[in-house]
Amino acid sequence: MNKPVIRCAIYTRKSSDEGLDQDFNSLDAQYEACAAYIASQRQEGWKRLPTRYDDGGLSGGTLERPALQRLLSEIEAGRIDMVVVYKIDRLTRSLADFAKLVDRLEAADCSFVSVTQAFNTSSSMGRLTLNVLLSFAQFEREVTAERIRDKIAASKKKGLWMGGLAPLGYDPHPDPNRRELVVCETEAETVRRLFGLYLEHGCLNATARAAERAGLRSKHRVFANGRAQGGTVFSRGQIHRVLTNPVYRGLIRHKDKTWPGAHLAIIDEGLWDKVQGKLQSASARRRGSVKSSSSPLNATSAAPLLGKFRDETGDRLTPSHTQRHGRRLRYYVSHALLTGTRHPKGWRVPAQAFETAVAKVIADHLEARADQRRILGSAEAHEIEDAAERVRALVASIRRQGVSAIATAIASGAVRPGQITIALDRSALAETIGCPKAALDPGLLVIEAPFTCRRRGVETKIVAGERQPLPDPTLLRALRTAHRWADLMRTGLALKAIAHQDGVSESYVARIVPLAMLSPRIQQAIVAGTQPLDLTLETLVRTRLPLDWSDQDRRFGFAA
Repeated sequence: MNKPVIRCAIYTRKSSDEGLDQDFNSLDAQYEACAAYIASQRQEGWKRLPTRYDDGGLSGGTLERPALQRLLSEIEAGRIDMVVVYKIDRLTRSLADFAKLVDRLEAADCSFVSVTQAFNTSSSMGRLTLNVLLSFAQFEREVTAERIRDKIAASKKKGLWMGGLAPLGYDPHPDPNRRELVVCETEAETVRRLFGLYLEHGCLNATARAAERAGLRSKHRVFANGRAQGGTVFSRGQIHRVLTNPVYRGLIRHKDKTWPGAHLAIIDEGLWDKVQGKLQSASARRRGSVKSSSSPLNATSAAPLLGKFRDETGDRLTPSHTQRHGRRLRYYVSHALLTGTRHPKGWRVPAQAFETAVAKVIADHLEARADQRRILGSAEAHEIEDAAERVRALVASIRRQGVSAIATAIASGAVRPGQITIALDRSALAETIGCPKAALDPGLLVIEAPFTCRRRGVETKIVAGERQPLPDPTLLRALRTAHRWADLMRTGLALKAIAHQDGVSESYVARIVPLAMLSPRIQQAIVAGTQPLDLTLETLVRTRLPLDWSDQDRRFGFAA
């Protein structure tokens, strides 16, 4: 009885490409040993396939090898029954990769054999032994990698250049046995000019533009395969890498340490220190600050209301900030909250909204006093008119620049639920509007206004001063839709039919229709835009509405 034919493929690998150009190399030796082993198993039906699968100069720490991938494709196509290797670590040195390979081989009903170790994956004992051997192979690979890393670190400590692309300004030493850099004078001049341009402009973008105008270009390289790289204008990032590369100072960097190099420095110590100091100063500058003088919140400091306001318990509102998604968010927070003290009445308000509200309250107050000609206590008509005009100019400045335009004139302030109080400094205000401080009307210096701060979802809404009617378009649209659907239901149209007709879900219709049953008082407020800040569509649809209109009014703050 003839035994079935076992189609055998030979896989060979060598980690380095050393010696591969010889007529008979390591891959050939592995192949001949595997071919002889297959010939010795001819009586068992083994047959060598003619295709060779050789990976030269590739590590066994990864499965991304061209010949191995071709081999696996053939196995999965059902054209190979046995893989023959010289040693197990020729196939892989990773225990995790070995487990993946075994799974793929078993799924394709394929085994593999090691010629020198005589193991077969067709038995459980063979797989156990292979796992043990691969554990040692992986250990050997990791130890070798550590040894190489230690060698690189020791060489760099001696100032040697350990390979890679030579930076702009240098070339590798002509003698390949000397691990040093030699100065390329034409490129070195480019490096010196880049350092000089940055010292002159103090800005990477400006330096990049100046370098382009001066015709400076990056290092031009031509690789062995003919591919060319570089010779282009410098980008901002490339200039930064040049300015921070310690190799130009005559040093060799290894991770976070530098050592004196065996090569000559291009940049002297004085120029290097000046440029590094300028770079550090630029990076320490706060990003995202408002520069436009026309911005409504262009404060002269990060917190223009610092130390000026207190909450209803007398606790000072202290500036604070947090970082979220790369943005700096500012707040004014009751000081007790910052110290971790339980403070149920503590305030935490967004700084921008609070500063805008304070600016609006002051501007509204000053504008009203100017319109009423109540700026000076007693004066001639023309003096009062002149003072009113100067106050109007100040109001325009506050509305344009924000609270920074009046911050120095704020003596103190207090916030409590429903009210904000601001006291203006007589001397500072008189100087600002150009009037004698003794002539100012006392009523000009004290401001009291409504103040509401409520949270709506993730947004904190602040309303200060007299609230202007502002209809909520979402609420208005929902109210109109609710009345239309309620009319359709009165004609006998089913809720399901309404939902199908408008392309919405039945549950959505069921949530919106009750809005048609709101009390007239609430509906009138929604139409006029005078509803409370916290009366939103979400609040209404999530609230179980009372049937009695007076109960609804009380629930939503409309009761007299």
